[in-house]
Amino acid sequence: MSYMDEFNFWLEDDYFDRATKDELLAIRNDEKEVEDRFYKELEFGTGGLRGVIGAGTNRMNIYTVRKATQGLANYIIKQNGADRGVAIAYDSRRMSPEFADEAALCLAANGIKTYVFESLRPTPMLSYALRQLGCISGIVVTASHNPPEYNGYKAYWEDGAQVTAPKDKEIIEEVKAVTDYHAVKTMDKQEAMDKGLYVVIGKEIDDSYMEELKKQIIHPEVIKEVADDIKIVYSPFNGTGNIPVRRILKELGFKNVYVVPEQEMPDPNFTTLAYPNPEDPAAFELALKLAKEKDADVVMATDPDADRLGIYALNRKTGEYVPFTGNMSGMLIAEYILRERTATKTMPENPALVTTIVTTNMAHAITKAYGIKLIEVLTGFKYIGEQIKFFEQTGSNNYVFGLEESYGCLAGTHARDKDAVVAVMCLAEVAAYCKKQGISLWDMMIEMYEKYGYYKESQYAITKKGKEGLEEIAAMMEKLRANPPKAFGDLKVTEFRDYKLDKVVNLETGAEGTTGLPSSNVLYFALENDSWCCARPSGTEPKIKFYMGVKGTDLKDAEVKLEALTNALKEQL
Repeated sequence: MSYMDEFNFWLEDDYFDRATKDELLAIRNDEKEVEDRFYKELEFGTGGLRGVIGAGTNRMNIYTVRKATQGLANYIIKQNGADRGVAIAYDSRRMSPEFADEAALCLAANGIKTYVFESLRPTPMLSYALRQLGCISGIVVTASHNPPEYNGYKAYWEDGAQVTAPKDKEIIEEVKAVTDYHAVKTMDKQEAMDKGLYVVIGKEIDDSYMEELKKQIIHPEVIKEVADDIKIVYSPFNGTGNIPVRRILKELGFKNVYVVPEQEMPDPNFTTLAYPNPEDPAAFELALKLAKEKDADVVMATDPDADRLGIYALNRKTGEYVPFTGNMSGMLIAEYILRERTATKTMPENPALVTTIVTTNMAHAITKAYGIKLIEVLTGFKYIGEQIKFFEQTGSNNYVFGLEESYGCLAGTHARDKDAVVAVMCLAEVAAYCKKQGISLWDMMIEMYEKYGYYKESQYAITKKGKEGLEEIAAMMEKLRANPPKAFGDLKVTEFRDYKLDKVVNLETGAEGTTGLPSSNVLYFALENDSWCCARPSGTEPKIKFYMGVKGTDLKDAEVKLEALTNALKEQL
């Protein structure tokens, strides 16, 4: 069926409601817009759905959400999991409650019980809830940090992590197999509730989740000691973090927590945020203004679904607030947990820290210093969550902490996804500990640099839109794969890893080995002096991403080295 045939089907078939048809009638003379909405199906990838909200096969709407859910329902039934149910959470975006209900009522019509949160909740709470309730699967309706016109849908499995291989591909095939909208089931909400197929959840999960978080606190007495003095500025970026973050900080005894008023309440338009992403310095403008007014020690912000955390910490010497990358904040928490659990003799046996292959090499230095096993996985927090499952199955290790460079981390095993609520809590404890020592978080970061080396990382991305763009990205990857560089500027390549071909080559000895990780289109270049570079096409955007890291002798040296490596990479391309 051509895109115009599909467009006309949506206009004429009785399955689609009047509002949808009116929206399509309004664009019928805009051929480019019609084509963009109907030239393909909104792809259900390994992370689920994500797209612009609107009518059409290539948009997020009640019909594409329902259709995807029918595929998930078919898979759950084939796995004999219908009686275990599915937990559903949603964020503050446009249509999030409606999409959550559409998913729930499709599942209910297939005889699968659903547990739906009464109001918006962070993504990590879904991961927690589905395990608490013994569900087979979970769904979060969110587009994370994307612009306001987007929404999305992430699928989870019984272990609490986003779906991994081989189930991810199997679910995708089930979703693709649903081609007839009329074959998609749904039912009346009241009927579903009357039959016990739609159950509302809330307070009990909230309360038990809070208790789980508190188990990660190492020095509650320190928090109480400095509670009157430490000042925290927080922004939930108009998303889901506001209530749980404020609750956990209050229950732990923090007294001076100032929330950015313009970004406190849910706002699907993110009116004060061009891009609600804690990686974007512009998103912190209002929070930093408030921090200067209050003389805050630390500024923290969570993205709209509260699974990622960004921070600024006060440099008392300059009076300025210093931005921390996800690597830096993650390493602060990791160092504190490893140091204090070692000192208080509360470290579990066979402890392990889990990171991704594009996370800072400081993780190697820290784990070596404390005798902790370091495990590196592919990019994506679901692979970190998967390691917790493997530890439980084999008894090989005990998970202590996990982090990725993109501002996500997890302390504890209550969830199997990155959790910004527990990250805020942990970082607040670290800040309290520093306050008691008369230092700032920035001072502690400098101490870590002095101890382990001045590690610094960055990213370089190239956007190539459309079909031609995807071909250009593929050609770029193949060029690097077929003729891997021997050096990037002055830095020699010591090891080349091709995760797609599962091949590792030591360029100094010529010895070959395997990566030991699942196949993925990623190329990694280990360089001299603890430097590195990694190439990876994005799974959600028309981009190719290059990650890189260096180790300097001081901050300036690290900056110079990183700039040189970035320029050398650009020359290679």
